[in-house]
This record gives sequence, C-alpha cells and structure tokens, in this order.
Amino acid sequence: MTQRANAIGREHGRWSAHEIDLDEVEDLDALADLMRDISAELVVTFVEEDEEYLGIVRVDGDTGDPRVFLSDHRVLSSSPLADRLFAGALAVPSSTDIEDETDDTPLSAAPAGDIELLADIGTDADALVELITEEGLLPADVASAISERAGCADILDEIGN
Repeated sequence: MTQRANAIGREHGRWSAHEIDLDEVEDLDALADLMRDISAELVVTFVEEDEEYLGIVRVDGDTGDPRVFLSDHRVLSSSPLADRLFAGALAVPSSTDIEDETDDTPLSAAPAGDIELLADIGTDADALVELITEEGLLPADVASAISERAGCADILDEIGN
C-alpha cells in the first residue's frame, strides 16, 4: 500500500510545504502535534492512500482540535490508516459498525467531516465537493487544486505532489 501525507503551512503570510511520515503516527492527535511543529499559524495536511481517498486535516495555531474532512467515508472499513487517523473525529460509524448487517446494498461514496475547513483559504464547500467528485481527478490532483486556490501550488509541487 502506498500512503503519503503532504502538508502546507502558513506563517506570517508565507507558505511552506512538508512531507509527513505516517509510519510513526499513531492517531489524529499525534498527526496534529506534528502539524503544530510545522507552523503555529495554520497547517493543512493532505493524506492519501493508494489513490483511493483524500483525507484533509487542518490545525489552526497551538490550540483547538484538528478539523477533518474525508472524501469517502467507506475507507474507514477498508483502510487501517484511515480508521486510525479519522474514525474518532468523524460523525460516521467506526470501521466495525460501518457494514449494515440487514442491508446488502453497498454503502455509497460520501464525504464526511468538516466540509467548510478550507473556505477561508480559497476552497468553499461547493468547490471541495466538486473537486472530489470530478471524474478522473486523483487525490493528489485535488490536493494540488486546493493548494493552487490557497496560492501555494508551486511549493507543494516542489515536494513531489
């Protein structure tokens, strides 16, 4: 499985890009701590795995809980990484409860979490939904588009996104 996490951090109006190693990140709190080390102002991290989904985590300053968005809640049942990072922060069933035993209909793809977490940096809820549902766009493409809207696409490209 291929997993990656790239973060963009803003401090004093300047953006920087960072790769985050997820191998030693036990949960969302540990990821948020790493993000706070990047910038005390604002950090947005894009998590993807096997080009199946995009998780977005936002941390504002040293206080407050991370804000989380997941492009497809179904990965909580198939991805240990997604379950580990996102299940506790999202208002969707945990991976053990996500299958409905009385219904054989597969769960449909649906985003979960804070759909407005990027509105103040150029990607409102409608634009975010449009990006994640656009046919042919991979999670890295969505992250790049979000970064472009925030005014920092070129720095994210520098780390190989």
